[in-house]
Amino acid sequence: MRSATKRNLEPEAPEPAQPKRQKSGVVQRVITSFIAIPIVLVFVWFGGWWAFAAAGLVVVLGINELHTMMVHEGYHPLIVVSLVLSMLFMIAAMFPHLSLLFLEIGLVLALLVSFPLLFFRKKLDGAMVDWSLTIAIAVYLGWPLSLFPVLRGYQVGFSPGLWWVLVVLLGTWSFDSGAFFTGRLIGRHKLAPKISPAKTWEGAIGGLVCSIAFSLALTVIPLKVPWYLAIVLGILIGVAATLGDLAESLIKRTTHVKDSGHFMPGHGGILDRADSILFVVVVVFVFTQVITYL
Repeated sequence: MRSATKRNLEPEAPEPAQPKRQKSGVVQRVITSFIAIPIVLVFVWFGGWWAFAAAGLVVVLGINELHTMMVHEGYHPLIVVSLVLSMLFMIAAMFPHLSLLFLEIGLVLALLVSFPLLFFRKKLDGAMVDWSLTIAIAVYLGWPLSLFPVLRGYQVGFSPGLWWVLVVLLGTWSFDSGAFFTGRLIGRHKLAPKISPAKTWEGAIGGLVCSIAFSLALTVIPLKVPWYLAIVLGILIGVAATLGDLAESLIKRTTHVKDSGHFMPGHGGILDRADSILFVVVVVFVFTQVITYL
């Protein structure tokens, strides 16, 4: 009895401290960002086919991650068709005078090639879901990334195209960082608990302040955008970044994976970093088209 009592009185071995693991994750996240961001900015600086190559790499890696996630849940989209259709979106952006032709080729591919590939399956159960996912992957990933070469243009160095792409990237990164650290410090009220329990309204507001600040800094003087429109753009960037983040969280939750991949230590996969950008680039592109008529 005394032996048992003595064992009960002995202090238990301490469990690994959760804050310490979280701190290690944050440090790894910051280190990866410091390495990756300059590389991305080099490709943005040169523009043209350099920007195409960078966006194309994200397309390839992202489609592979999406395909892996879908297979994990028992779906089998046609990854080759998704990749080819996405690259056709990208090529159409590089050759505006032939863009309609490439888009028509993509539609032919989506109908006349993808369907016959499903005819020869041993089991037809879920074939229509797989076909829908094949097209959806290209629209979700390939089409938004094809807008980057359009925004950037071919001129090397400082140009309106460079500034617009910086608005997309720095606006998104600033929102993500502001939301991440604000949420960790004072986050209390859940934003979308069923989809992404870690996100809070306080974090979203903190991120929104950052995206507005960067929008003002990158558009008012370099691009001669009125300050009130810059504020609107900053708000739109914050909203789009949130929606993009939640969209990928929804994909991960429905496919029962924690991260889309392991390409970027501390961040997860390439989609875990590009999810917000996919929605932001669409918003910024539409914004540039609208202000030309104002």
